Amino acid sequence: MSSDTRPLELRPARPGDAESVADIWYHGWGDGHRGNVPDALVEARPRNSFDVRAAQRVKDTVVAVVGGQVAGFIMVAGDEVEQVYVGAAHRGTAVASALLSAAEDRVATAGYRRAWLAVVAGNARARRFYVRQGWQDEGLFDHQAPGLDGPVLVPAHRYVKDLTGE
Repeated sequence: MSSDTRPLELRPARPGDAESVADIWYHGWGDGHRGNVPDALVEARPRNSFDVRAAQRVKDTVVAVVGGQVAGFIMVAGDEVEQVYVGAAHRGTAVASALLSAAEDRVATAGYRRAWLAVVAGNARARRFYVRQGWQDEGLFDHQAPGLDGPVLVPAHRYVKDLTGE
């Protein structure tokens, strides 16, 4: 783990954060997905698509700020932790754990007893991270990711976490 000692702030995203979120999302998505998803999904995710989606999803987003800069973000919808991304310079720090904890809190506050998320099968780094954070792999399923001509089936693992503390 990195020894970055600068304070970490978690806060709701603001419209002005969308550009930083899109940049982290685009590069992080590429790191975890290129080579692990069908080409049709890669084609449906050009750089500008992240700009559009980041701006549309500000209300669903929590950002981590380190040294005055957005270091990572999460997006939650219902009981699903849809996005967890950390900028490359902040990987291996406490940013990812803090963001995932914030996502779990959002799901629990919304009244759900269990959270879930999907991880592409080939993203071993992310899969190891979720297990270290207490998430359980329920196995493979076909995630239906929005594509250019309808859903693109992506082999993914469904991870779940009980939020009740029982």
